[in-house]
Amino acid sequence: MTQGEEAMGPGAVVSSGAQPDSRSENGVAVAFGRQLKLLRVRAGLDRVEFGKRLGYAAQSVASFEQGRRIPQPEFVDKADRLLEAGGLLMALKEELARSQYPAFFRDAARLEAEALELFLYAVSAVPGLLQTEEYTRALLAMRRPLLDQDTIEQRVLSRIARQEVFNRWPAPLTSFVIEEAVLRRPFGGRAVLRGVLEQILLVGRQRSVEVQVMPTVREDNAGLDGPFTLITRRSGEQLAYLEVQGRSILLTDRDEVRSVAARYGIIRSQALTPQESLVFIEKLLGEL
Repeated sequence: MTQGEEAMGPGAVVSSGAQPDSRSENGVAVAFGRQLKLLRVRAGLDRVEFGKRLGYAAQSVASFEQGRRIPQPEFVDKADRLLEAGGLLMALKEELARSQYPAFFRDAARLEAEALELFLYAVSAVPGLLQTEEYTRALLAMRRPLLDQDTIEQRVLSRIARQEVFNRWPAPLTSFVIEEAVLRRPFGGRAVLRGVLEQILLVGRQRSVEVQVMPTVREDNAGLDGPFTLITRRSGEQLAYLEVQGRSILLTDRDEVRSVAARYGIIRSQALTPQESLVFIEKLLGEL
């Protein structure tokens, strides 16, 4: 039985995430692209001239119109004004933002962006909120089945965009516990690993963030059931998000979530302290 099957209960919301990892059509992006092209043609602009006026290459405009890439919010705003769309394009902005994530992660991404507190336990890779572009790209390039390049680039942008949560005020109180092995895996090469370790140190020194390392030599580790994220909403409600093999489970049952929260408390007590962890990561950097 998998971790997900064990966790399922009356308060579990399961997202199948059944989209294939190879190129899958994004319906919202396709619909936006068709509207964009119709409005551009109606305005008598070719892609080169249209892109020039907005500060984008014609190739980027083509990608947006074909639904292969999701435009940034500022592009949507500028295009709506230039094409005198009367808000037609801007009305799709929120849905476009949600659709940039894989289907199985969209609800979690929305909750993450609005969270009061975020507690994450990582066992296989550096959490997305701490990744660099190079590290994210390296991870996505290793995925099987292979992802096409447009999908990789879109997911890199969306993952990095999630880090805006740290620029909110007030920023969410965020805690990371990361297995030591994660910090030693040279995904993408030593330079990429160095970059992500530096990023962890940078974020970990923020007042609203604590980073802890779980040493491999620990004889007792309460995290053997796998990674998870605890999300506390502004209402005070706490949820637990679990993900494995492109499938996700959002736990809402109070007893189940309380169990995960208790486990996280034990994991934190077993890990190095935040200060010890930053020193440990600095030492790892010195070894590279």
